[in-house]
Amino acid sequence: GLETRGVPVAVIITAAFAREAEVQRAALGAEQLAPVVITHPLSTLSEDEIQARAIEAVSQIRTILVAR
Repeated sequence: GLETRGVPVAVIITAAFAREAEVQRAALGAEQLAPVVITHPLSTLSEDEIQARAIEAVSQIRTILVAR
């Protein structure tokens, strides 16, 4: 993957999928890949609500990308 090539990656998930993301990280040997977790749901939101979710993710994304 990109991480193994030195390219920082930020994976964005909603809170409802946190456990599944943990299982997949372990199964794929990607425990170091911390997900960006935003509030669930996403698919049924208005554009303004989606914008709020993006704002929610920004600081987490910045932390992940700068740390690597």
